[in-house]
Amino acid sequence: MAVFTKINKKDIFNIQNFFNIGKIISYRGIKEGIENTNYLISTRRQKFILTIFEKRVKKEDLPFFMKLMDKLSNLKIKCPSPLKSKKGNYLFNLKSKKACLVSFLKGKDKKKLKKEDLFVIGKNIGKMHKASRKIKLYRKNTFSPLKLKNLLDSINKNKINKISKNLVSEMKNTFMEIKQGWPKTLPKNIIHGDLFIDNIFFHRGKFLGFIDFYFSSNDFEAYELATCINALCFNKKKKTFSYDKGKTLQLIKGYETIRKLQKKEKDCLNILCKGSALRYLATRSYDYINTPKSAIIKKKDPREYIQKLAFHKKINSFSSYIK
Repeated sequence: MAVFTKINKKDIFNIQNFFNIGKIISYRGIKEGIENTNYLISTRRQKFILTIFEKRVKKEDLPFFMKLMDKLSNLKIKCPSPLKSKKGNYLFNLKSKKACLVSFLKGKDKKKLKKEDLFVIGKNIGKMHKASRKIKLYRKNTFSPLKLKNLLDSINKNKINKISKNLVSEMKNTFMEIKQGWPKTLPKNIIHGDLFIDNIFFHRGKFLGFIDFYFSSNDFEAYELATCINALCFNKKKKTFSYDKGKTLQLIKGYETIRKLQKKEKDCLNILCKGSALRYLATRSYDYINTPKSAIIKKKDPREYIQKLAFHKKINSFSSYIK
């Protein structure tokens, strides 16, 4: 979440008339995240999230996201549910961009996750994957590690190499390694694709639900877990990130209460973790040097994923992640 597109009272009035939600009494931008513009919209009785889709999101993908959240909600998976307008549409135009309004989840992310939280998160990822198998929708993962070449080619070497010497060359070498060793036959399903700590909500200490499904796609279920290992299973001390085996163990234990991982998924965990780490290193590197100064946004430092990728390169077995 972030604020790239500014809105005014006239825009709010138009939104109010487009939906059957009553009078909007307040709105404020949400600066966390890096992809789309988001506002918290409040009426006298309810709160909603307004999302304005920015350049990375393709218009043709938007119906997939809307239908997915709607269907997951109907299958009792706790997540935002998109509102339909008075005319029955999920999407509308705002500032020459597509936008939507979704229900507000009463909760927030935890600043620090305990090992027992990882067990609960893993279990609920399993539930979400199980429910997703009942949903007949399909979208390619446009940010798969296998599709990073054009993005890597577009990163300005001189600017990003100031962060880490030869970073672009190292990312391109890693990309070739991943491309050669990437698995082909692991179990596939609809995955969330971006389960970072700020997309996992708790309320009064208990798991509440997942938000921000705008990277969802059909991909390996184990790749979802690899992204979670990168996002949730490292501990930060100042600017150093250290791996926590106990968190990964609990994440996988929780997940396996719903679905047991196959041996080939475990065997591929290392390369899946490398691929996920490279995906976020590449996108954060690009955003770090290309995000406009006018954007109300908290930029993510790519150096975090330089460290995480280096960790994955030092190991090569499933047992190394949990023992």
